[in-house]
Amino acid sequence: MTIATHNGHLPAPAEGTLAGAPQPQASALMLFVQEARQANVIAESLARTSFVPASLRGKPDDITAAILAGQELGLQPMATLRSIDVIQGTPGLRAHAMRGLVQSRGHSVQVVESTPDRCVMRGRRAGEQEWQQVEWTIARATQMGLTGKDQWKKQPQTMLVARATGEICRLIASDVLYAMPYAAEELDGMPSAPSADGQARVTVEEILSSRSAPTEAGAPPVEAPAEKPRMITEPQQKKLGALMREHGITDRDTALGFVTEVIGREVTSRAELTLVEAGKVIDTLESMTAPTDEVFDGDIVDDAPGEAS
Repeated sequence: MTIATHNGHLPAPAEGTLAGAPQPQASALMLFVQEARQANVIAESLARTSFVPASLRGKPDDITAAILAGQELGLQPMATLRSIDVIQGTPGLRAHAMRGLVQSRGHSVQVVESTPDRCVMRGRRAGEQEWQQVEWTIARATQMGLTGKDQWKKQPQTMLVARATGEICRLIASDVLYAMPYAAEELDGMPSAPSADGQARVTVEEILSSRSAPTEAGAPPVEAPAEKPRMITEPQQKKLGALMREHGITDRDTALGFVTEVIGREVTSRAELTLVEAGKVIDTLESMTAPTDEVFDGDIVDDAPGEAS
């Protein structure tokens, strides 16, 4: 923690404190809170810039978390935003960033062989003599159901290197990676974590993309059709009729006027009421203590249950 000085001297103690008295030290948690606030200021400024990856763009809270996570890994804010992606709701380091981070701590990671069909990598911890080696092949990726994905079709060699990178880095330097042990390229091939009821979790991005995916490049999102409201039920119709009669409401026009005033829109028959609107009218009638003086005969009262006018 850096303490500001004046002309090479520590600042004078605040008024009302003893010069020699020990000053309270900020706890690690307090310092973290201060850093989080500063990170959020940065995040708000960068959220909509092209320097932020698509998975974080427009999400200042997620960017704040990424900056703080990157800081724990030893990455500066801008380096973090070029190194972290959020895949299926889980943050992961890009493979090149993972290799760079491990190598910056003195560990060795080397590519032994790299082709579109096979990648062999080896690594060893700083100070050790023995190398550990991993191998990723197209056959292995196919067995895991990865090769049908778009990136595997376009750049299999790069994806094999990314998979091998994640595996060798975890083997030799898992302490460097902390809470981000998987490369972002690996996360794209992992299933969503199951929820308590056994169903796979769905991310916000997946929900939004499934409801408003553009029909072509540059086309505006297509709004999902509005769900049709549930209409008045037969028991509600019977109860509504009974309450109308109980309050002496038997004239169609007055009855319809009463309903319009309660629900805020005009209807021509009780069959036009939604389930919620019918409940609102019934609740209003039940709260009335004295019947109205107007007596009339009405469609809302006398229609047979389920019959529309």
